[in-house]
Amino acid sequence: MIRNHSSSMRRRGVSLAAALLLSFPASEVTVFAQDPAVSGGEQFNGRWDISTTGGRSRAWWLEIENAGTPTPQGKFISAFSGDLNVIEDISISGRTLRFGWTRQERPSPGAEPVSRKLVYTAKLVNGRLQGVFEVEGSNQPLLEWIGVRAPVIKEMDDGTWREGKPIELFNGENMTGWVSWDGQEPVGWSVKDGALASTGRGQDIVSQQKFWNFKLHVEFRLAQHSNSGVALRNRYEVQILDDYGRPPNAHSAGALYSRIAPSENASKPAGEWETYDIRLVECQVTVAFNGKKVIEKGVIDGLTAMAHDADEGEPGGIALQGDHGPVEFRKITITPLVH
Repeated sequence: MIRNHSSSMRRRGVSLAAALLLSFPASEVTVFAQDPAVSGGEQFNGRWDISTTGGRSRAWWLEIENAGTPTPQGKFISAFSGDLNVIEDISISGRTLRFGWTRQERPSPGAEPVSRKLVYTAKLVNGRLQGVFEVEGSNQPLLEWIGVRAPVIKEMDDGTWREGKPIELFNGENMTGWVSWDGQEPVGWSVKDGALASTGRGQDIVSQQKFWNFKLHVEFRLAQHSNSGVALRNRYEVQILDDYGRPPNAHSAGALYSRIAPSENASKPAGEWETYDIRLVECQVTVAFNGKKVIEKGVIDGLTAMAHDADEGEPGGIALQGDHGPVEFRKITITPLVH
């Protein structure tokens, strides 16, 4: 996933404001309990999994630190660019949190840029964040959202997990077992020459089967200048990108998008078949890219921008990104890992 509003939004004719509105076993998970003795801003500290409400539901992620002091800080996914954004402006007054950014936007093609404030406001209600998002000065309606404390996942990839029976998520013939991110029929996808193919203008799709710990083998092929992604548990994106020969970073092919950079760029040129062998155990991920291990037991701190399912304490599906350019998948095999 790469989202560059300075270019892609102009190509698509979509405003920043509109893009933003679009933009496990119980024994192994514990959730932060709020200390009743804590009052005021301190209650906002920690990590929060966020779900938007309404027809265009998405999953966001928020981390607040130093609340209750004069210098609160925070990080957020996904305000813009699909990235892990450091919050520019943040304030806490009583039980109300307010944060956001100021950005330049062209109201229409060729128009002079104007400043827009992206504002997120939330109150603590019964241990949850109840919030709204708005772009000040725009005519977009308010977007409501709910935040719950992210679970603390204790188990690790300690070598004690054994493989279950492999499951073919793609049968090579049709799209049985796959739905759009919103649970409807997939749009922009088809099966062609034994491969699951996106036109590049489709929706993200997700497997109907859900999984917790697993090994995942994926064979894929990209068109030139294209990119896509595979979201583990429908939350954590491993980037797919035509970036052969470029230095690696947290947005490269093989990265856990915006969070963990691969140790090297193992991409092949566009048009060649490539492979991912991914191992996800609890909150640790290992990625082998075209046979080269590029991430080893990387710790996942939270959601990435491709997430549609914010419930980090539960199993989730395997999602494929379909709106960033043509991509094909010819094999998607998952092997559950159990104790």
